[in-house]
Parts: sequence; C-alpha cells; structure tokens
Amino acid sequence: MSGKIKSRSAANADSISGSVSCDERILRDCHQLYTDADSGLITVAQSVGVTLLPPRKKITVMLMGNHSAGKSSFINWYVEEHIQRTGVAIETQGFSFVTSGRKRESLTGNATLHLYPHFKPLQEFKGVSEYLSTEICTSRQKRFSLVTFVDSPGLVDGDMKYPFDVDQAIMWLGELCDLILVFFDPMGQALCKRTLNIVESLNEKHGDRLRFYLSKADEAGGESDRQRVMMQIVQELCKRPGLNKCGFDMPTIYIPNPNKPSRCVNQIEEVCRTIEKTINQTVQNTLNSLEKDCELITEAITDTLANDRQTSVANRRARCKGCLLALLGFSVPLALMALLVLGSLSRELLEIALGEEGTDALSIYLTPIVRVFESLSVQQQLYGCGGLVLLSFLLLLLARFSFRTQPTLTGRQKRQLQEKLDYVQEVVKNKKKKLYEEYLRQSVGDQDMD
Repeated sequence: MSGKIKSRSAANADSISGSVSCDERILRDCHQLYTDADSGLITVAQSVGVTLLPPRKKITVMLMGNHSAGKSSFINWYVEEHIQRTGVAIETQGFSFVTSGRKRESLTGNATLHLYPHFKPLQEFKGVSEYLSTEICTSRQKRFSLVTFVDSPGLVDGDMKYPFDVDQAIMWLGELCDLILVFFDPMGQALCKRTLNIVESLNEKHGDRLRFYLSKADEAGGESDRQRVMMQIVQELCKRPGLNKCGFDMPTIYIPNPNKPSRCVNQIEEVCRTIEKTINQTVQNTLNSLEKDCELITEAITDTLANDRQTSVANRRARCKGCLLALLGFSVPLALMALLVLGSLSRELLEIALGEEGTDALSIYLTPIVRVFESLSVQQQLYGCGGLVLLSFLLLLLARFSFRTQPTLTGRQKRQLQEKLDYVQEVVKNKKKKLYEEYLRQSVGDQDMD
C-alpha cells in the first residue's frame, strides 16, 4: 500500500473556523515554545548539551477489544461523523488514526508516519506500515480537537491470521498512548483470550491508563442477562493476578439511538469525562514539564558559565606557573654562562664595566660560588654543569606542560549564553506563568488568582 493521499469533501468544513479552546491554545503555545526554529527550548537546550522532547499538542487514545466490540462506532459517535466503517465483520484490520484537521483527508501507508513521526518505529514491525491509515476530519465536537484516536484491529481467537504481529504492535503503541480504552461486548466474544492476554500485559506497565467498558450493553438482553455477562467478564479478569485489583470498574455503554430506546443505563458520557480528565492532566503535565525544563536549561547554562570562569582562572594560574618555570629554566644556563664569562674577565675590565662598587658587590656574591666550583675536580665540574643543564631542560619541559590550557568560551559565546538565559528566565517563564493562570482561570474565580 503506497503512501498516497485521497481527498474527500469536508462534512462540516465551516466548523473549522470555530474558536480554539483554552486547553488547545495552551498545548499549541507550549509546543511552539519548544519547537521555534530560532529560540525554541530544544535549540537552546542543545547548545548546553541538554536533550528535550517537545510536548504533543494532542492526547492519544487507543481503543482495543475483540472484533465487533463497537470501537469504530464509538469514534463515529464521538466525532459525530461517519469516519470509521462499522459492522459485524472485521472492518478494522490495521491501525487507523482518527484526528481533527483543516480538511477531510484519508492518509494511507507511509503518509501516516510522516504525519506522526513519533510512530515511525512501527516500521520495524514487519507488515504494519502497509496497514496504517489516518482519517482527518474537520469535526470540532466534544474535545476532539485535542484527541487522536487509534482504532486497533479487532481481536479474535482461533486460526485467524493477522498480516503482522498485532500483539506486539498494540503493546508498543500502549507505551505512547495517554489512555487505553478496552471494550468488551456482550455477544460472546468478550472473553477473547487474545484480548485478555494483551490487557494483562499492558496492565503490568500501564495499569493507570487502562479503562474497561461493557460496550453494546443495550444488546445484552434484560438486566439479569447483562449482570450475568458482567459477572462472567469480571470473573475472567480477576482470574489473572495482574488484573485482580481493588476498585475495578466497568461502566456499561452503548451508542444512543433515538429510534431504538433502551432502559439500560448508558454511561457513555463517562468515557467522555475520562477523556476530558486525561486532557486536563496532560495540560497540567505539559505546563509542569515546561517549568522543569526551564529550570534544567537555566541550571545547565549557569553551570556552563561558572565552569568557564573556573577554567579561565585555572588557565591563568597555569600560564603564571609556566612563565615561572620557563624563567627558572632559562635562568640556570644564563647564570652559568654569566659565571664563566665574568670569571674569565680581569678586575680592570669589570671595574670599567661595572664600576668599583659594582665589582666589589659582584665579587661578594660570586666568590663563594667560585670557591665551591674550584674545589671540585674537573670531572665533578663537568658533572655539575651537566646536571645544571639537565635541570634547565626539566624546568623548560615542565613549563611547556604547564602552558597547556583548557578551551574556554569566547566573548561572543558567553554573550549568547547569557542572552539565552535571560530569554528563558524572563520570556519563557513569564509565558508559562500566564498560560498557567489562563488554565486555572477556567476553574477558579479571579479573586482566587491573587
């Protein structure tokens, strides 16, 4: 299946011009703060060796369950458009992403992976990329503008062959999804072992993201039949140690049909509230992550500048030490040469050059050295001169090693880092504060914001 794009007419194109919700604007602005090409936090962080990931602008909700469990029907009901094919047959054979956009489109094959780059590792699962599709619609119903649904293949037991390793693919997607809705239908497939096995595996790492629902509850017969089905499902789930936990809840849901009234309690709005809670939590987590990342970048830049100052001080000390050692290294042979030259000159020449007082002072300092040198044998004198030359060589060698310094930031680099630090502390943090206030203002009064 190639990565082609099929255009369709928009069912409600006019609705795209509607107002953007507060949560949607907050997530979009946070994403922009990270990904801006010139001053994004990702670019700023990379300059000081810190790696950041941009927050997503939508939450990802995966629906899973046996075939004909009502997953696609729920998506159609939520967006209030007929997006996904529904029926008793296994309609969804691959993974179908449903998201909101500016224009009604259907993406197939690799086009889906270009739209969702963070899902590109799915290509490593043999055969999966050929069974990926994306439905983009212009619906603004409920909180759909902040949700990307992942409709997974219907699961069945027996000899049903899937074109790829569906179990591993669902497990991998579970790592990235913010919410996993598990639909059990009452028509005989609710106890599908493949579904239960995957649910048990997902529960080990992502139990807090799992939500269970008895779908198509209006088709379960009377209240007693429905309770019997519920008991069977709960008993089967509780047989598995990982799923046997307190507070287990499984609301009954079905797609409301005004032409087919039912006395069964419909808790489908509970699913909407769960999605909304996940969105709210994602907004809070994004703002909290923005604050932490700002602190992380601030600390990294501050440490970089502090380390550069320490390196500069250490380099100055190294240069001073090197100069001292070099001076000593050159002074030894120079002193030896001066001693030999001055010792070979007569007093008359020294008095002409230095004067009588200078000659007397030089004689006072050199006489002990000359006497010690003359008291040595010729061989000892040679050894002494050789030792002094060797000492001079060692001092010069140490001076060379002392002159080795660590690289430091240029003045321009330090100014750029300081500008980035000021930008994070003054611009980004203030923007984060305003976004947080905007988010909280949805729930509390202005008098509580002081």
